[in-house]
Amino acid sequence: MSTVKFAVPKGSIETATFKILEDAWQSIVGSGRTYRIRLSDPEIEVKVLRPQEIPTYVQEGFYDIGITGKDWIREAKADVRILLDLEYGRVKQVFAIPEHLESNNLIELIEEFASRKKTLRISTEYLTTASSHIRDNSAYKKYFGDTSPMVITPWLRIGENRNVQIFLSFGATEAKPPEDVDAIFDITETGTTLVQNKLKIIDTVMESTAVLVANNTSLKDAKKREKIADMVALLKGVVEGRKKLHIFVNVKKENLNSLLASMPALKKPTISTLSEDGWFGVNTIIDKNEFIQIVPIMRKLAQGLVVMDPRQILPLDEIKLENYSDEPIS
Repeated sequence: MSTVKFAVPKGSIETATFKILEDAWQSIVGSGRTYRIRLSDPEIEVKVLRPQEIPTYVQEGFYDIGITGKDWIREAKADVRILLDLEYGRVKQVFAIPEHLESNNLIELIEEFASRKKTLRISTEYLTTASSHIRDNSAYKKYFGDTSPMVITPWLRIGENRNVQIFLSFGATEAKPPEDVDAIFDITETGTTLVQNKLKIIDTVMESTAVLVANNTSLKDAKKREKIADMVALLKGVVEGRKKLHIFVNVKKENLNSLLASMPALKKPTISTLSEDGWFGVNTIIDKNEFIQIVPIMRKLAQGLVVMDPRQILPLDEIKLENYSDEPIS
């Protein structure tokens, strides 16, 4: 038996990850305080790790697949294959500064500190991404050329430009300004925590979601590749199912064609005769955002509407792993 080693994230997206696995018909044993859990599929070996570690561990082949955030893939510059956007854990990476500062964007912030010859101090967990984004800024290039901001951690200092310093944060990054640093580079979901800490966003770098990634070598193993393709199909079915509604409606024969002409569908509706002459049942899948638009039509043309949330919609004919991205995240 060829076992697929699967790394799943601990922390903010842990609960959502277990939920999507359960919705993909995997029973989970051992979730909670343990770092080793079991799924109902004996060919999948699971370990819970920090999402920061997963891109590198998958790249190096410690694990065949993993779930992590796009933000951590970019931070690690990991060479992994993105198989599926799971569409949860949606956050934005942003630069934020205290509300009392007048700068409205990163260019103005760098200009303000550089023109006054004052050191700009930034706190973040994303040292690589923050440094790269700052170096690409036009104001930074104007004042500091191709030098690298100084990155400071308890165990090393790299980068030659002491005028812009990036400090490693071990959490509670939003609490660092203004006493410890002048700005932060962090993730936010709604921005509420930033506002509560009297911070304002001046630059958005990227939007991140949880993604399923794979080791490139693992995808060349025929047995592992088949198992991974099965997993992608099941998880993609959940992702698609969350966007759809399964509806059943009864309609008179004279209204059937008008209803079908107005009704969206995933493919074609299923139509069946009812026990009462002159009546039909229509069964179809629609996008959730289309439902409100068709309710007035249903009220005029049909009766007995039943609406259900499908657990999965499996695109069995579309799962070809070679179609999935191996482009770097930017």
